[in-house]
Amino acid sequence: MKNITAAITGIEGYVPDEVVTNDDLAKFVDTSDEWITSRTGIKERRILREGGSSDIAAIAVERLLQKKGIDPMEIDLVICATVTPDYPFPSTANVVCDKVGMKNAWGYDLIAACSGFLYGLSTGAQFIETGKHKKVIVIGVDKMSAILDYQDRTTCVIFGDGGGAVLLEANEEGNGVIDSILRSDGSGRNYLLQPGGGSMHPSSVETVEKRMHYVKQEGKQVFKFAVTNMAEVSAEIMENNNLSSDDVDWLVPHQANLRIIDATANRMGLPKEKVMVNIQKYGNTTAGTLPLCLWDYEKQLKKGDTLILSAFGGGFTWGAIYLKWAYNS
Repeated sequence: MKNITAAITGIEGYVPDEVVTNDDLAKFVDTSDEWITSRTGIKERRILREGGSSDIAAIAVERLLQKKGIDPMEIDLVICATVTPDYPFPSTANVVCDKVGMKNAWGYDLIAACSGFLYGLSTGAQFIETGKHKKVIVIGVDKMSAILDYQDRTTCVIFGDGGGAVLLEANEEGNGVIDSILRSDGSGRNYLLQPGGGSMHPSSVETVEKRMHYVKQEGKQVFKFAVTNMAEVSAEIMENNNLSSDDVDWLVPHQANLRIIDATANRMGLPKEKVMVNIQKYGNTTAGTLPLCLWDYEKQLKKGDTLILSAFGGGFTWGAIYLKWAYNS
């Protein structure tokens, strides 16, 4: 019996139409295009004015199924990685299933901040590998504008809205998810979090007045941890699989900060032409960055290409996945 791996057999992304440039933000926040660009690499981001994360995800999934010619009723499972669910419950995955017509699928949300898609991809792959599930959709999506404090220039300039979805199916050619390293450290929660709205600090007049329902970040601490851990875990997965820099065709890094991306690529010994970067036009879409990268670069990917996906997020969460691309566009 051949070894079954879970392969990405389709990818689709979606970003809202409205573009907010650095100059737009500078009109009401004490910042500038030069300040944002030099520190992050971001030039613009997309904003969804009306609707929730499920609306972004549903469009991506509908387009993915149409592109693949798959009936929504064929989908077995939907995993939605997000920190901006439509509601505390029900899950955004269930809402997307309803909007798209995936009536035979069960689903759930996965919270791992910017590492969410990475966690979701690893989890979804295991459902395929068991042989019990044939078609699994993994979504990475966030409407970060819903939890941004537009009086805080350290956070509101970084994030944007968007997301993407991949289809996972069984593969017997050696392509798909080969290995993963996933890590977390809850002691980092105070450096990057949304303090209000959960059971620790339920929504109240006080939490609203204290602006506790917005993203809070200690940028220097997060940057230090991200640079170290994202780079180290990417190098580690290469070492574990005896991969040299020549063996790696693409690094797919979380799009948080261009300096973090560069540090990770340097640690892996990869030139810039092997690194997927779209932070300049989307900003940090949290769980959406990795699928949006794959979507943007899909036409450049070839069957058998070696990809390393790497991310770091609040919590802290981080990890890397080694996969072989399964199709030619």
